[in-house]
Amino acid sequence: MHAAGHALSIAGSMTWQIAWALILGFTLSAVVQAVVRRSTIVRLLGDDHPRTLALAAAFGAASSSCSYAAVALARSLFRKGASFTAAMAFEIASTNLVIELGVILALLMGWQFTVAEFTGGPIMIVVVAVVFRLFLREKLLRKAREHASLGVAGSMEGHAAMDMSVQGDGSFLRRLLSRDGFTAVAHVFVMEWAAILRDLIIGLLAAGAIAAWVPDSFWRAFFFAGHPLAAKVWGPLIGPAVAILSFVCSIGNVPLAVVLWKGGISFGGVVAFIFGDLIIAPILNIYRKYYGAKMAAFILVTFYAAMSIAGYVVELVFGGLGLIPGRATAQIPDQGVAWDYTTWLNIVFGLLAAVLVVRFTRTGGLPMLRMMNGAPDTGHGGGHGGHEAHTHAAHGHPGP
Repeated sequence: MHAAGHALSIAGSMTWQIAWALILGFTLSAVVQAVVRRSTIVRLLGDDHPRTLALAAAFGAASSSCSYAAVALARSLFRKGASFTAAMAFEIASTNLVIELGVILALLMGWQFTVAEFTGGPIMIVVVAVVFRLFLREKLLRKAREHASLGVAGSMEGHAAMDMSVQGDGSFLRRLLSRDGFTAVAHVFVMEWAAILRDLIIGLLAAGAIAAWVPDSFWRAFFFAGHPLAAKVWGPLIGPAVAILSFVCSIGNVPLAVVLWKGGISFGGVVAFIFGDLIIAPILNIYRKYYGAKMAAFILVTFYAAMSIAGYVVELVFGGLGLIPGRATAQIPDQGVAWDYTTWLNIVFGLLAAVLVVRFTRTGGLPMLRMMNGAPDTGHGGGHGGHEAHTHAAHGHPGP
């Protein structure tokens, strides 16, 4: 009971430490998603040119999602006409280049990890684009598109199919400040929380248990912490593998990353591990359902290589610049609740979250929660079927 209590204490302290940052990140993301229409994204992602991939990354970073929803949304974009490479760039950015991830990394591990994550993400996208351009054959891509058109369900399909942006004319600011804009922000905010909550809880509990129960000596031996060169070589190679086996994705893997860093994994290994949320075992199975076994294997090999390469580049660059922090700067919170700036921030942002939740429940949001794991969208250019009709109705607009 003492060991279980210790693990829960660490998990609870981590939750308290990062709560305000999650609320801030999801609020900012909701603001962007409320005014950027899904049809606009599809229209701009029709090829794999550098400018298109940059736009895909920007849209993805603004459309933060849990890993499952990001993967489902990437399939939806691909079915509607976006290039496969652009859809994958969007997917990578929507889980690894988002505001809340950067803030939480800075809080728990140090600002260097935030900069490393936002440096490694574009590197990973470039590597994926180059590999796709060199090795992805048209025959395999055609079969993947045929497989995607079958509409086989994965996870978070209903969530990915919902376009909750404000419909109608006017500038971004005018739409955002309207009543419909307030409703849209509330809907996106709550739905993003609902999508991420399971993985966040699993990640916090897993990190608490590992921190409390697994001795540092195990991690130091596993990551060759006593051999600096071997650790730098081994870290980016093993980081994605640990992610695959952890079954923890999205922001939920950051608490576990803290434990691994304290245990001795290299700087680049931490970055590669965090990127690994898109190849955890359940998501690999979803790729198989979406695109077929051959394309799923191609994605696995490509993503794994890109994650490791990004980890090596970050290790070399940050090491050369002397920006790799000491492990003592990363703290595993276990002190519980204290009356400090974190408490004040949690109170302020907790009130903001309460306002958005109330707006969500009063504007027809609750039925949307039941639709999160509904059927995939139709993939036919114009709309999102029942999901879009419901969203329009909730925002005061007639259905399509």
